[in-house]
Amino acid sequence: MMMTQVLLPDSHGGDGRPLAFYLAMEEYIARKYAAGDYFFVWRTGPSVIFGRNQSLESEVNLEYCREHDIKVYRRKSGGGCVYSDMGNLMHSCITSPEGDAAFVFHRYMQWMALALSRLGIDARVCGRNDITVGGRKVSGNAFHLLPRRCIIHGTLLFGTDLDALEQAVNPPVEKLVRRGISSVRQRVTNLGEMLDMDMDAFTGHIVSSMCDGSVTLDAGDVSSIEEMSQEYLQESFLTGRNPKH
Repeated sequence: MMMTQVLLPDSHGGDGRPLAFYLAMEEYIARKYAAGDYFFVWRTGPSVIFGRNQSLESEVNLEYCREHDIKVYRRKSGGGCVYSDMGNLMHSCITSPEGDAAFVFHRYMQWMALALSRLGIDARVCGRNDITVGGRKVSGNAFHLLPRRCIIHGTLLFGTDLDALEQAVNPPVEKLVRRGISSVRQRVTNLGEMLDMDMDAFTGHIVSSMCDGSVTLDAGDVSSIEEMSQEYLQESFLTGRNPKH
């Protein structure tokens, strides 16, 4: 199954808007299009995004983030804490849960792994949320279930600053021990190190693998998304535990 790519009127991919804009864009698309499958890719400046059920203080190295001007956001989906910068391609899918959101989520990750495999990479879905190559993580994913729609989003590490990733995120020690590693840096790698292509070519491949058409939002849509994004910027949403969404 192919999806419809959603484009912004002033760009054809990641354009460095605040990360909150893209989280709101996912919700907006889910409300605007009650049926069908939609997909978009985006990039943003250095940011940490932690899950709905996570604690800001325990998951994020706040001192490091402040010192290095790394923005911090909470999302409404579950899953773990991730780091993103302009070397990471974020991808978002808006679809219908079809009665089993977990199945739809896993199927989507299989599609993404297949798209990577077409580049000659031995990409595999690992555990509940990850895509790995050679046992090292290249993509972390999560989903947020709405009454009649499902939002899936994830990372694709291409040229991410892995040193910043390691410093900005505080993984639970027991998680590292369980995986037999001593640091986050040991567990992740960049796809760009395996491919003879730049970010633009990689982005084009991912989009063409997932989509067979496109739709462009208008200025009114962008304005509505910007208004919706303010919720993600509220301190009460950022610091509160278990936001009710």
